[in-house]
Amino acid sequence: MEAVPRNPVETELTVTSPEQMRELGLKLAKLLRAGDLVMLSGELGAGKTTLTRGLGEGLGVRGAVTSPTFVIARVHPPLGDGPPLVHVDAYRLGGGLDEMEDLDLDVSLPESVIVVEWGEGKVEELTEDRLQVRIHRAVGDTTDEVRHVTLTPVGERWAAADLGVLTA
Repeated sequence: MEAVPRNPVETELTVTSPEQMRELGLKLAKLLRAGDLVMLSGELGAGKTTLTRGLGEGLGVRGAVTSPTFVIARVHPPLGDGPPLVHVDAYRLGGGLDEMEDLDLDVSLPESVIVVEWGEGKVEELTEDRLQVRIHRAVGDTTDEVRHVTLTPVGERWAAADLGVLTA
């Protein structure tokens, strides 16, 4: 993984394989704590679920982390003392937080790490503090594994977070 400084707030990484994306999730998990919201965006096949799989492994949660596209949300309880991981796929949800209310994310957030794929414009109202992760990949007929990952910390919780540890 190679880091490229973009501006004082964002961190940009280049990931060249699915294994590196999973490793990025493992490293990011070390920064996460109960109450954190991570929003993932990117094209289909960009690596959002692979990143989340690494987060789950790093957080030490139970169950295989797979795409929750058809169930909308999965809760992975911790195997130890850490927080549960709530993995949400908001792709098929059209509205904002109102449509997601049945998921009780606002109730789960204080004690969980919530990762929302396709959450932009839908879950920002949950908290003023979040980590936005955008994964860019080449589209079209390509076997290119290169991904450009941009991490944007939002709010006081993430203001002092050292995202530089993700490049180590």
